[in-house]
Amino acid sequence: MTEGVAQNGWPKLGYSDWSETCAALHLWTQILGKYRLAHTFWVNHSWHATLYVTPRGLTTGPVHEGGGCVSLTLDLIDHQLIAEADGGAREGFALTAMSVAAFHDKTRKAVEDVGGTFDIHGAPNELPDPIPFAEDRAERPYDAAAVSRYHRALLHMVPVFEHFRTGFLGKVSPVHLFWGSFDLAATRFSGRRAPLHPAGIPNLPDDVAQEAYSHEVSSAGFWPGGNGADEPMFYAYAYPAPDAFADQVVGPKEARFDEALGEFVLPYAAVQSSEDPAATLMEFLQSTYDAAADCGNWDRASLECKLGVRGVPRPVHRDAKSET
Repeated sequence: MTEGVAQNGWPKLGYSDWSETCAALHLWTQILGKYRLAHTFWVNHSWHATLYVTPRGLTTGPVHEGGGCVSLTLDLIDHQLIAEADGGAREGFALTAMSVAAFHDKTRKAVEDVGGTFDIHGAPNELPDPIPFAEDRAERPYDAAAVSRYHRALLHMVPVFEHFRTGFLGKVSPVHLFWGSFDLAATRFSGRRAPLHPAGIPNLPDDVAQEAYSHEVSSAGFWPGGNGADEPMFYAYAYPAPDAFADQVVGPKEARFDEALGEFVLPYAAVQSSEDPAATLMEFLQSTYDAAADCGNWDRASLECKLGVRGVPRPVHRDAKSET
């Protein structure tokens, strides 16, 4: 068995032991995400700008820009940045200890070498006192083993989020990684408009935040650490937060409401060390959604359905009058 991996396959995942590498990886994902953002038509709630978890790491997916179709991938197996384009062009470089400026410049070269156009917004978002990428010349460490553990953790949690997503007939987001706050997330929508979000998120345009929260949501996700969490955490929140939401009892027993964050949180370690991590995480996702939907008076009968089954079409309940 691989060191640091439980028999259930979920790796142990700290934060303090790789926090500097994690911070560097966060900034690298911002550079990839900003490339996708620069060349993609706007989709509701910034879904056009996110990254996706793959068997090898994190990717922009196909980006159709003036230079052709390009994808950027952080390969967290072989630890490389890979740029690929239609026609077969492929360039890349090794992920090692380096400055953010060096990563930025090497990514620019890789994109241009495959025929793409690298014209991103040049500074981080959602971070206090950001240093422009091209000017961030401090050497950053790269703990490849810790990065691999993080990737394996994502590969185990994504299918749980995907399965949870199937139990909803209303509008629901993909399971994707937001590089601004570096969190994996999935969001359900009640279908009703929300009050104007107060915004004020550091180094994020207010209109972006307000468009993201234009409608009522119940959202859940995962942070590897940081953002007010000193360890890897699953989280769940509602916007707007209904009355009594924070007082609801959710599962599993290790889950709690964090007053400072304004969200329910569940330590990753509680999931990883449980007898059935997938069931433990699903309990958290379902119970926190129940709290949001019940307290917010969502139309649950119309919005919800049974969890999807592999290879089986969802049953359709037809109105008897339509059969005549």
